[in-house]
Amino acid sequence: MSEVPALTIQNLSKTYGNGFSALKDVNLTVPQGGFFALLGPNGAGKSTMIGIISSLFKPTTGSVSIFGTDLLENPSIAKQYLGVVPQEFNFNMFEKVEDILITQAGYFGIPAKEARPRSKRLLTALGLWEKRNSKSRELSGGMKRRLMIARALIHKPKLLILDEPTAGVDIELRRSMWEFMQQINIEEKTTIILTTHYLEEAEQLCKRIAILDHGEIRINTEMKNLLAQLSVETFVFDLETPLTGQLDLKGVTGLSQPDNQTLEVTLTEGESLNGVFDQLSAQGVTVASMRNKANRLEELFMRLVDKNVKSADSMKEAGL
Repeated sequence: MSEVPALTIQNLSKTYGNGFSALKDVNLTVPQGGFFALLGPNGAGKSTMIGIISSLFKPTTGSVSIFGTDLLENPSIAKQYLGVVPQEFNFNMFEKVEDILITQAGYFGIPAKEARPRSKRLLTALGLWEKRNSKSRELSGGMKRRLMIARALIHKPKLLILDEPTAGVDIELRRSMWEFMQQINIEEKTTIILTTHYLEEAEQLCKRIAILDHGEIRINTEMKNLLAQLSVETFVFDLETPLTGQLDLKGVTGLSQPDNQTLEVTLTEGESLNGVFDQLSAQGVTVASMRNKANRLEELFMRLVDKNVKSADSMKEAGL
């Protein structure tokens, strides 16, 4: 018997009072466990979808189930499974840090005596324990973001939605936050849905991905399958010693040399990266390190959006 999905969305549509259709018959299933990426350009409908899942407003049509519980029919039960970290800070700025978590726990029927050990663990793990008696308005932006995560986790939700959780957070802090979230995912088996503009985060963390555009799901697949669609990829080689002459690499679509100790090699599908290494070695060139020039997921994402824009322009030209 298969597991009940963490999230099931069926025929979900949302049309606002002004006639704007934010979601159009969306179907999406998020399996239990792991990280799931939900990406899309601004205005794609992500915020509307999260708003419906969070019960901020009702859909025009369709249904949402969280671990098998229908959100519209049994909202109090369904929301017990759910934790949400929105983009905006929405806690009381004059309330103390630890009190925010204890208050949130109370909404789920958890008494303060039980909530305090959980609060201490979360605040300690997120580097906020020393600020527990500070008013939240005294925190830095990064600390406020971590407080939002702690508050969303206080009742041990089975499904956590992170809406741009690292926006405006420096690189070092982003890494520590993701290490903590990976720990929560493994130890508490929390399913995590991530929306982010930092596409490298989605590529590194998520096994599955759905791309929402103009209110519709355009792609819903495993991350590795999506990345496999890339037919052209550029690699940057950092060389151990500077080049002194010209290179001759056969079977390579593109070759450029930004400086005498760096090579950029573009390969199309079927061209061998191992073959490039063999040729470099044969010509006495040693590679110290290698990396992708551009984020692969970002390249695919932009290609998809560009394709949709061109399609829409073609329909306008045809008068459709």
